[in-house]
Amino acid sequence: MRPESRALELIDFIDESPSPWHAVASAEARLLAQGYTRLEEGDRWKLEAGGRHYVVRGASMVAFMLGRAPLADAGFRIIGAHTDSPGLRLKPKPALAGEGIMRLAVEVYGGPILATFADRDLGLAGRIVLRSGSNHVTRLVRFDRPLLRLPNLAIHMNREVNEQGLKFNKQTELVLTLGLLKEGGDAAARFQRLISDAAGADAADILSFDLAAYDMQKGCLWGAEEEFIADGQLDNLASTHAALSALIGTGEPDATCVAAFFDHEEVGSESATGAGGSFIVDMLSRIGFHAGLDDEDKRRAISKSFFISADMAHAYNPNYPSAYEPGHKVMVNGGPVIKTNVNQRYASDAESAARFMRCCETAGVPFQQYAHRSDLGCGSTIGPTVAAQLGIPSVDVGSPMWAMHSARESAGVLDHAYMIAALKAAFGS
Repeated sequence: MRPESRALELIDFIDESPSPWHAVASAEARLLAQGYTRLEEGDRWKLEAGGRHYVVRGASMVAFMLGRAPLADAGFRIIGAHTDSPGLRLKPKPALAGEGIMRLAVEVYGGPILATFADRDLGLAGRIVLRSGSNHVTRLVRFDRPLLRLPNLAIHMNREVNEQGLKFNKQTELVLTLGLLKEGGDAAARFQRLISDAAGADAADILSFDLAAYDMQKGCLWGAEEEFIADGQLDNLASTHAALSALIGTGEPDATCVAAFFDHEEVGSESATGAGGSFIVDMLSRIGFHAGLDDEDKRRAISKSFFISADMAHAYNPNYPSAYEPGHKVMVNGGPVIKTNVNQRYASDAESAARFMRCCETAGVPFQQYAHRSDLGCGSTIGPTVAAQLGIPSVDVGSPMWAMHSARESAGVLDHAYMIAALKAAFGS
């Protein structure tokens, strides 16, 4: 498949996925189309050789394909990514009214570049939990139209904005404008009707919700020869899509292949659905159980496994040359990036890096290496967290991108195809 086609597939995937819950639903639709079947954690499983299945826990998913070779001999090939992105999430009682304007209160989720959310057409998406008899049900909702806005303050009232930068007080200046409200109007009731209509339910049946603002602008290719991708949530839905595409494109591997997509990476991964929870351990244990592994063979399987943490990497921006470590200026469209940090902010070591290099060579794609400036704080990934839980040799990799955590990020068309090819080679290794 041509790199441009891969990039357009990625854009479609992101545009279908304005929240982590939508991202899981988008992945699920693609897996079902390829013959994967859904398993429920509360059911007893029946797994057979060659089976292709997936499990959903909240906004996280583990999909797997059972290999041809005995699990104790071939082990697992695991690729992990995350479904969440930094942004603005609604508070449980968000509706505010004053001066005839209805607004919604938000919390900052993770570490977004807040200035990039100003003066953009924002939609609203996520999940709503509804009463259903003596139980409750969850429905995905999406306002696929400009619904919210964060209006900037005019330069006439903020004369130093270009010198000092655009800054927001997170409590008082990030409240999103929703609409006008007539005198005596009930902002809370109006908001409740708005989201209940989107869910196709009665307002009285709404129990709770998880809703996030998202940028309405569709993704696109850009550049003199359309060699770049622009979209929101490239960090890290690009890695999620690459791992998903690699899994779907893998035929009948010897090793058991696993693609794990976690929520809450942007806020530390410590949750029931995050990489710091039990999800991946539970899934591997159940797969091992159905493969008939005893305690000895479980450890044999783990010793022969390999884990790739796929999360985006910082591409060199020539406007800010002093932000980068000399010798480690990775380039957009230069190939997958192997990320290293001696303080274990990334899980890579010399052996795991070399193993991923061989995957790139097998796939016929270039690779790059990245280290952060020593005088700047280094971000982290799910890599060290999962590596510590599983005791599996692990490497941190990612496609290079600009403007990470902006509402509008950029990456390379070639890099997405390169990453899919490298991850597919890893599944077949």
